[in-house]
Amino acid sequence: MSFPKDLRYTKDHEWARLEEDGTLTVGITDHAQDALGDVVYVELPDVGRALDAEETFGVVESVKSVSDLFAPCAGEVVAHNELLLDAPETINSDPYGDGWLIRLKPADASELGELMDAEAYQMHVEAEAG
Repeated sequence: MSFPKDLRYTKDHEWARLEEDGTLTVGITDHAQDALGDVVYVELPDVGRALDAEETFGVVESVKSVSDLFAPCAGEVVAHNELLLDAPETINSDPYGDGWLIRLKPADASELGELMDAEAYQMHVEAEAG
């Protein structure tokens, strides 16, 4: 299980990376994709959609289950990963790279400070596992 230190994490197992242009790239964590199993379908929001923090913005479906996706902070969707529409399994093979889900223009970048760092997220995952 990997927990890249340059990312911020939500309790719902999404990650967010602040890009140089001020946007956030958002995806699901290695832990989440492992728990889901083989991803077979992804539903992503339209570009231009405004999201509130923790609002559901899409769905990831695997052979085991269907899981909602939650926005790590409020903002506007400026891109979604077209690759995943034809190759959703990319989330399994590269959750922190080509398997990204959306890019957000955050309404308030300070909200990132409320997300967990890698160490806190690892402790969260361990606590959930019991």
